Amino acid sequence: MTSSQERKHVVSVSIGSSKRDHSVETDVMEVPFLIERVGTDGDMEKAKQMIRDYDGKVDAIGLGGIDLYLIIGKKRYTLKDGKKLADCAKISPTYDGSMLKHTIERGFIMQLAKEGKYLRKGSKVLVISSADRFGMAEALFNSGCDVVLGDLMFTLNLPIPLRTLPALKIVASILVPIVSNVPFELLYPTGKKQEKRTPKFEDYFRRAEVIAGDFNYINRYMPDDMAGKTIITNTVTASDIEEMKKMGVATLITTTPDFGGRSFGTNVMEGVYSTILGRNRKNPLTIQDLDEMLKKSDLKPRILPLNE
Repeated sequence: MTSSQERKHVVSVSIGSSKRDHSVETDVMEVPFLIERVGTDGDMEKAKQMIRDYDGKVDAIGLGGIDLYLIIGKKRYTLKDGKKLADCAKISPTYDGSMLKHTIERGFIMQLAKEGKYLRKGSKVLVISSADRFGMAEALFNSGCDVVLGDLMFTLNLPIPLRTLPALKIVASILVPIVSNVPFELLYPTGKKQEKRTPKFEDYFRRAEVIAGDFNYINRYMPDDMAGKTIITNTVTASDIEEMKKMGVATLITTTPDFGGRSFGTNVMEGVYSTILGRNRKNPLTIQDLDEMLKKSDLKPRILPLNE
């Protein structure tokens, strides 16, 4: 594969803030790409129409700011609003990032724990929401970290930390079938909600050495003082990085690469990897594809010292 190839096009249609939009031309694994992220400020109907408009005109469509699937252990749950968006595409494959979270993010956590600088046995870690990042949470527990899962706290505003994977599985088996039919905006910051910080459960942030998970959750709920913390996330912009630096964050680690000053979401990267492998709607990307890609490539987490 060489850069003389026809340029590929992947677009993420996000229900998040349009202020986080980004477009970049780059080569990924020697394949030229135009990668775009377009936000709809929480407007689901606008997102549906955008997906219909892009369908068949791009190589892959990412579903940004929303989950289609939650993979918890061996169970996969489908979210109603995510499926409504995905069903708007009939030709181009659609991806929500759940497979990449379950594979490459898991592998990156294991790499970091093995190196021992930013993660080690006994590290105090707060995972803001683990239901959409079970692979990451499982790898943290398996690495011997002291983990608090904030699903009930930050998603449902219940002051109940979860401290084991079995607890998460039990809670998920009860609640996910119910919340999967709830409008997604009630569970996750969308649109302009992504621009407003409303700190809560600050004691858990203070206790933690490492904060991990979705950046929009982290950014919305973290306190102003984040001195000495390591954040493991993705989908951060240049302004996000500058803000974290001012707040004292020691190190930022992203599980997706930097393209033109920001890291895109896992949904975008699934679309990129799908395109590189020649996948389409009839033969979509699989978890096995991503496992093999991790084994055969030199993919690594991006580590950005801010105030070390």
